[in-house]
Order: sequence, then C-alpha cells, then structure tokens
Amino acid sequence: MTARTPKPQVDTSKPHPARVYDYLLGGKDNYVVDQEVGKQLPEASRRDSRLNREFMHRAVAWVAREGIDQFLDIGTGIPTEPNLHQIVQGIAPMSRVVYTDNDPIVLRHAEALLISTAEGVTDYIEADVRRPGEILDHARGILDFSRPVALSLIALMHFIADEDDPYGITRTLVDALPSGSVLVFSQGTADFQPQSLVGRVTHTYGKGGIALRLRTHAEVLRFFDGLDLVEPGLVTAPHWYRDTPAPADEQSSFYVGVARVR
Repeated sequence: MTARTPKPQVDTSKPHPARVYDYLLGGKDNYVVDQEVGKQLPEASRRDSRLNREFMHRAVAWVAREGIDQFLDIGTGIPTEPNLHQIVQGIAPMSRVVYTDNDPIVLRHAEALLISTAEGVTDYIEADVRRPGEILDHARGILDFSRPVALSLIALMHFIADEDDPYGITRTLVDALPSGSVLVFSQGTADFQPQSLVGRVTHTYGKGGIALRLRTHAEVLRFFDGLDLVEPGLVTAPHWYRDTPAPADEQSSFYVGVARVR
C-alpha cells in the first residue's frame, strides 16, 4: 500500500472514536484515555460495535459480488481483521481500496497491516471527513471515477454534529460518484433505548471531548436522499443481509443501509 501523508504525533491525552471502537471490539491498539471511555459505556455498546462490524462485512462482500471493485472507505478505524480490503479482494482480487481516517495511529497501523493483493491496490490518506474535497482529490489518483465506486461511511456520521453539516458532507461525496455506484452506511440511533441510557452514552463520550449525535430513523433516511435503497432498506444492523443466511436477531442501536447512485 502507499501513504502520502507525513506522520504526525499521536495525541494520547484525548480519546478518539477510532480507538474507543477498537477497545469495544476487543482490540489492543488503544490507550488508557480510550479505555476509560469504553469502560463507562453500557455493555450493549460492545454488542453494537460487533453487529455494526458484521454488517460491514456482509454489505461490502455483497457489493463486491455485484461487480464493484473500487471502494472509498472513510472513517476506517484501526485495522481489525478481516478488513474491508481483505473481504473484497478475497472476492475480486483486483479491487482497489482507499482508506481514510483522521487519527494518526490509524495511519501507522495502515502502513503495516493494509496490505493489498498483488492484483489490487490499497491506499490510505489521513484526512477529516469534514474536508470531503481533500479526500476526493486524493481518491481520484487511485480510483477511476468513470466507473462505479462503493463509498463506505460506517459508524462515522454520528460523530459529526449538525452544525458541521453531515448531510452536506455526504451529498458532496455521493455527488462525486458515477451512476451505478453505491453508498454503504451506518449510524447510531437512540430509537430503541431508554432516555437514561442514551444520556449516559452521550455524556460519556462528551466527557472525553467526543461529540455524539444519535439520529432517528427519519433523520438517518435523509442521508439517502436521491438514492435508491437496496432491499431490505434502512433497517437495524442484524436485519441487513442479501445473499447470506439471516444473522441472529439481536437488538441493535445502529441503522444501516446500502443504496445505489442513479
């Protein structure tokens, strides 16, 4: 793989969503500040992280089997095997994957772990989704935007506050995609949780300096405006599957969906 961004220092004094997520998934690439946030979250957060990750595995595998071999994954997180490129390149070895995250520790691990097949490509840029133009400029050097691209925004937009215009960011990214592309998306919700638990989760992240904006079904559906949702539509994580057996029917606090670009 290649990485063109200089290596900034990792700030270990503040928690980061990617490292908290790594902790919740049972990973080791996190710090005490991240663990402190994770330990204060309800046990259901571990389950939700796992279910969200399993949705990603199913969705990108289905997309690859549908013939798309280019992927732009924003909010990559710390590599946890199997990674997106391992899944899609296992189906289509020539697949090209561009990863993006804004935590320097992800860059460090990406260089060591995001190793492509000989036929394909993996690339990484350290960038913030709030600067979508920068991400697209880099991705165009790796991906062919005259052919379909899968855009992956997994467990990312609930960390983007309303004042940062998450819908506008998503629209900028989607508008750059050619017809036949897809959006793979997940977002945390409070629709199925008591307000006391929601307040605890939001407060825990907030104490660590991490904004958390959980959204309703209607609010999440707005991210798909102008797109054609693939069946089964916008559902909770365990209820999205296409060409695999149905997952176990567990409670999830993530809405997920895949949609085609017209």
